[in-house]
Amino acid sequence: MAREIVKGREVTIHFDAGRCVHSRNCVLGHPDVFVPNVKGEWIHPDACSAEEVIRIGQNCPSGAIQVFRNDGSGSSNQVPLVNTVRVRENGPLAIEAELLIRGERQDAPRATLCRCGQSKNKPFCDGAHVAAGFTASGEPAARDAPALEVRNGPVDVQPQPNGPLKIVGNLEVVSGTGRTVNKVRQAFFCRCGNSQNKPYCDGSHKRVGFVAD
Repeated sequence: MAREIVKGREVTIHFDAGRCVHSRNCVLGHPDVFVPNVKGEWIHPDACSAEEVIRIGQNCPSGAIQVFRNDGSGSSNQVPLVNTVRVRENGPLAIEAELLIRGERQDAPRATLCRCGQSKNKPFCDGAHVAAGFTASGEPAARDAPALEVRNGPVDVQPQPNGPLKIVGNLEVVSGTGRTVNKVRQAFFCRCGNSQNKPYCDGSHKRVGFVAD
């Protein structure tokens, strides 16, 4: 499905179905703005205040929803003060930062990255972990790491050929319940789904013959 663009009085919503992982933050938080399972128009930018609609975009973990003020005065795409990657229980890595993929700047500061190995849209999650029955804790053990001198700035996701996600930049690793469990400037995260040290790579991609660009 192509990106949908719906303009309201004060804000315009961009929705990219190819990036959506159905976290349902939008539907559960504001079912008046995003009305599921209806024919015809289902996105209603004027159903609540511009500030609330922008907040919906900020709470979308995949970057599928982006919201822009029509007068150019703001959007949901402000980069965070602290870069984070959240480890979702039985699901993807949700990253929020001034984001680059293979050195190419992304239009949104949020993305969900596949860690089950089954996505057809790598390195992004496409929800395939659900059908695959992927299981992986969202509560990795905490590591003793020094505080980062700088907690924001650009973060580059560099998928390694047939291997892990190399992520370069200041980044705090956060568990599903919100605990900071690691602080890194560079890390290798499993994306084949077979590491015994999730969310980090342990070289299992070589053993299982994982193939991905």
